[in-house]
Amino acid sequence: MSKPLPRILSIAGSDSSGGAGIQADIKTISMLGGYAMTAITAATAQNSIGVQAITPLSGEFVATQIRSCIDDIGVDAIKIGMLHDADIIAHTAKALADVDAPIVLDPVMIATSGAALIDQTAIAAMRDQLFPLATLLTPNLPELELLTDTQPRTAEAMGEAAMTLADKFDCHVLAKGGHTQDKRIFDVLVGPASRAVSFDHARIDTPHTHGTGCTLSSAIATLIGHGQPLEHAVRLGRRFVVSAIEAAPGFGAGNGPLGHQAVRSLK
Repeated sequence: MSKPLPRILSIAGSDSSGGAGIQADIKTISMLGGYAMTAITAATAQNSIGVQAITPLSGEFVATQIRSCIDDIGVDAIKIGMLHDADIIAHTAKALADVDAPIVLDPVMIATSGAALIDQTAIAAMRDQLFPLATLLTPNLPELELLTDTQPRTAEAMGEAAMTLADKFDCHVLAKGGHTQDKRIFDVLVGPASRAVSFDHARIDTPHTHGTGCTLSSAIATLIGHGQPLEHAVRLGRRFVVSAIEAAPGFGAGNGPLGHQAVRSLK
């Protein structure tokens, strides 16, 4: 008997150039053997150079997309990415309140450039309404600093900062250290009453890293949907991202997309 196809719902924004957001999620979920469903929160005009325009959808419509998927198809794991504003966050939280499925929440707040992607009201809404629903949070280093009011610069300090979130919201936290300038990238996974686990790999010298956060969170969600334990899902998800970076097609004049289509093995 074949294994059941895990149903993965991505709640995120659309990236017109295909490198990040919903498009990266669909590619990742499909390459990892999942069935991809989507609830689009915003349409963006963007490319490897930057974001040229963004049009958010209404919170009510986002919630309707979520329920359309879950009520008919069902869901085995959920990935949440860019939510844009407090209205979308509130409706998303309400739509997921009674859903019994693991949720991987990538708290998209700060761009690689350091620019804020959502305002303080939306950050507070996300923290209050969605963090308590999450199985796993995946903040990058600037987001971890913002959420914990700290400036961790070592794997140990990242773990300590992440643990404050894990304890407060009774969830696991994967603190991502890719924004440092170190030759090796360290990520730290912590959870309530559990040991800290550190992952690392050599930094790949490439500008083509657009969509790495989206890809990682959707990969982890898909692997959890397959029944992988969380720690192993993180380990395999990181391997998928590294392989996709190594296979980047080199498109665009700036930070180009990953090569999701080329990843055939996680060995």
